Amino acid sequence: MAEYSCSLMVLLTLFSSFLVCINANFDYKDALKKSIIFLEAQRSGKLPPHPRPLWRGDSALDDGKAAGVDLAGGYYDAGDNVKYGFPMAFTVTTLAWAAYFYQPELTAAGEIHNVRNAIRWGTDYFLKASSLRNRFFVQVGDPVTDHKCWMRPEKMKSARPVLELNEKKPGTEIAAETAAALAASAIVFRGVDQPYSQKLLNGAKKLFQFAQEHRGTFDGECPFYCSFSGYRDELLWGATWLYIATKRPIYLKFIQDESTTAVVTEFSWDLKFAGAQILLSQLYWEGQKDLQTFKQQADGFVCNILPGSPYRQVFMTPGGLIHLRDGANSQYVTSTAFLFSVYSDLLARHKMEVTCGDKRFTCVQIMDFAKKQMDYLLGNNPVKRSMMVGFGKNPPLHAHHRGASVPVDAKGDVNCGMSFVYWYNTDKPNPNELTGAILGGPDRADRFVDARVNSSMTEPCTYINSCAVGVLAKLAKKYGKP
Repeated sequence: MAEYSCSLMVLLTLFSSFLVCINANFDYKDALKKSIIFLEAQRSGKLPPHPRPLWRGDSALDDGKAAGVDLAGGYYDAGDNVKYGFPMAFTVTTLAWAAYFYQPELTAAGEIHNVRNAIRWGTDYFLKASSLRNRFFVQVGDPVTDHKCWMRPEKMKSARPVLELNEKKPGTEIAAETAAALAASAIVFRGVDQPYSQKLLNGAKKLFQFAQEHRGTFDGECPFYCSFSGYRDELLWGATWLYIATKRPIYLKFIQDESTTAVVTEFSWDLKFAGAQILLSQLYWEGQKDLQTFKQQADGFVCNILPGSPYRQVFMTPGGLIHLRDGANSQYVTSTAFLFSVYSDLLARHKMEVTCGDKRFTCVQIMDFAKKQMDYLLGNNPVKRSMMVGFGKNPPLHAHHRGASVPVDAKGDVNCGMSFVYWYNTDKPNPNELTGAILGGPDRADRFVDARVNSSMTEPCTYINSCAVGVLAKLAKKYGKP
């Protein structure tokens, strides 16, 4: 009897510990704050006084001069020093969506001003990059030469050529995505800075028109940001944001009569269908019943991912994390969590559920899945460590990132070959904390190796964090400090 009682007590203790792990909450407000600080660490150009990442300085101030245009500003996408327009635009669009949909939560957390500044850092750049008629500059820097050098952006030595779109060299994906970014941002600044909001909206209309009239896939950012999905999703995405921002029938007509759509399993810089479908579901529930197809496809997105759904297609690690691809897999985690968070709020607002075959899922279940995905990244995972730099338990110290890994006082006369010897192929922790960066994350077996050379696991990306902002703001408002 005593042996049975002892065994029972052990089992109860283990079960209690398991419940604590499952229901673990984090300081989401702190995670939110740090997520935004990471975006500030990715800024290019002339920085404002007293940047929060103290180790960052001005960089790439002459970008665009060789082409006769000012392209200083914008964001570096990841751990290198190239400015890619495609993922930069997606970063700004998703950040603007978070500011638009979760404004009360971001305000309560004291971060709405910082988020607007982050959006504006991108939109100011897009306005300059699209200032010339039928010319749109979409990349600064040569990734081949840039990747041969491991230098801080403040001291980089590689050439800074530009890539542009024009009537003879179209790029519908990038133009339409940037139109979406400007339109979504126009909504954010409406009532805050009306002249700026109108300027953004005018820019969005111009770029969307360019995307429509000069159709074609732009492969200039390959092999790093190839558009594998084509441009139909970006046209739907751009038209959706422009319709929300303007309510002009011309954009609704495009959505209804000319757009292409499909049920998908991911939301990313390359594939926007799911995001557009959730936005259009909101309009459907608000009375535009001819948009029902998009609502059904948004349900399909949820059914393709949610555990317990008979239609689930997405692989889950043993620890419960979405895993679509090796290499910055965290982007699919935060983007899915964000869409599930938004959709759960819309379902709750309209007292609806999602039906997947013979299973029905409530808004609570959908949000619970989103929370578990974010909690995994913040530390509730089999390896018991945070995937966010500077946050939580045992956070990573070796982010695959030039600016973070090269000392501020490093000698400037080091050649590119030796730069890898001194600052890349070393086990030393990064001298500059890349606060708030959510790294690429673990493999399909939940293994995570914190090594700078392991870029698939340790490289951060702006769009991982931009998709995290909205859901972290919601979690911060709901749970507060643990």
